[in-house]
Amino acid sequence: MRASLASSIAVACAAALALPVTLVAPATATARPAANALPPAQDELPGSTQSLPLRPLGASVRSFGDPGAAAREQGLGRRDVRPFSLVGVVWDDPAAELHGTVQVRTRATADGVWSAWQDVETHNGEHGADPESAEGAAGTLRGSTAPLWVGDSDGVEIRVRAEEGTAEGTREGAAEGTTEGAAERAPEARTATAPLPAGLRLELVDPGEEPAAAPAPGTRAMAPPAVLTAAEAAASGANSRLAPYGATAIPAAPRDDTVAAPVHETAAEPAAGDTAAAPPAAAPVREAAAKKPYIGPRPRIITRKGWGADEKIREKGFVYTKTIKAAFVHHSATGNNYTCGQVPSVLRGIYRYHVKSSGWRDFGYNFAVDKCGNIYEGRAGGVAKPVLGAHTLGFNTNSMGVAVIGTFTSSTPPAAVVTAVARLTAWKLGLHGIDPKGTQTLVSGGGNLYKKGRKVRFHTIAGHRDGFATDCPGGRLYNKLGAARASSAKYQGR
Repeated sequence: MRASLASSIAVACAAALALPVTLVAPATATARPAANALPPAQDELPGSTQSLPLRPLGASVRSFGDPGAAAREQGLGRRDVRPFSLVGVVWDDPAAELHGTVQVRTRATADGVWSAWQDVETHNGEHGADPESAEGAAGTLRGSTAPLWVGDSDGVEIRVRAEEGTAEGTREGAAEGTTEGAAERAPEARTATAPLPAGLRLELVDPGEEPAAAPAPGTRAMAPPAVLTAAEAAASGANSRLAPYGATAIPAAPRDDTVAAPVHETAAEPAAGDTAAAPPAAAPVREAAAKKPYIGPRPRIITRKGWGADEKIREKGFVYTKTIKAAFVHHSATGNNYTCGQVPSVLRGIYRYHVKSSGWRDFGYNFAVDKCGNIYEGRAGGVAKPVLGAHTLGFNTNSMGVAVIGTFTSSTPPAAVVTAVARLTAWKLGLHGIDPKGTQTLVSGGGNLYKKGRKVRFHTIAGHRDGFATDCPGGRLYNKLGAARASSAKYQGR
């Protein structure tokens, strides 16, 4: 591979620039890419995705006739690309696992400085729809890593390397009791190096510009305003009993209000222009509330309109489960290098990655929480309704998924995160008569920890790792769930 220097410099000192090919660009500011060096722009706004196929790295040097060598290391050298802020890697077979490491480094748009190598979380298959659900069986699904937020960037380099040994075997958890402590797993068998999945592609996601702020209505709108598209009106209409059409946030409500009218909040109908599987009848919720009116005050929730979800890219319609018996807490594994003001962009990036890159029907989680304690609506269908998500493979039925934006394997979540999780679960679990300090039994839809059909007892506020062999939500966040349960129960008045 031979290096070439920018033509503008070459004009000034062409003779001196015939340099050896061993020169490596420093991790400092570099010239902005020329317009003709970039891929053609796409008319897909707001937001866009660049999908670049990976190639064997150094195969001609290291393979020495070994056809498998090229399959053990792939990537792309430094290159100029159109602006993006979030990265991930996808591959053809959603059932295949990437046993190895994925590392990227990116060039900041603002100053042209290249980052150090950053790890991308490779184990992401446990976030997704249940295997035999309509979404889980969709032909659009792809295997994928977790997305990584890198901020405004216009250059990228990536390397993907297979592990020397790979994990093997399905492990089942204890048949009785709760799943507390499920992070301590038995050692796995090791096998020879497996090749990387076929069809590896680098996904570069531009979340698009911030949406224009919606005017604050003086009175509650009873019909969708003309500025909303049909898909936007449907998503907003699912919350129409809690906030006006087109609202960017659902206001907080005191506990007395949520206890007095829990059914009123769960009976919203989808707006015209979209279709929906009808949510379960409100009678079970009414009966649960009558027996145990322990419902926490509703927290303020930023709507999909508030974070700028492009409703055109998700599948039409909403899908519901019967009830909500448990809340699974996750971390997004997108890193902690974001400000709370950037979260709408982070969410738009994750949303686009889930739908366009991974092939999901919508944003995977039911709710998201940022490190400042703000709560966001996730998958469309109504925040007070039992929307079926794609967050905890095997246990999406009769549960909700809450993703804390960030990575908490070695970083401690702020107190505001624990408070937000407690407030959200006190309200949402309370609508279904669920005690945050109790336990509930769910039936596995299939996974690597519990076989399909297995009945498993969970804490009603559980970590993702309790239902699947994964590090999620990170050890530091997982250790805070006990405090979240206690606080959530107090918010319910228990």
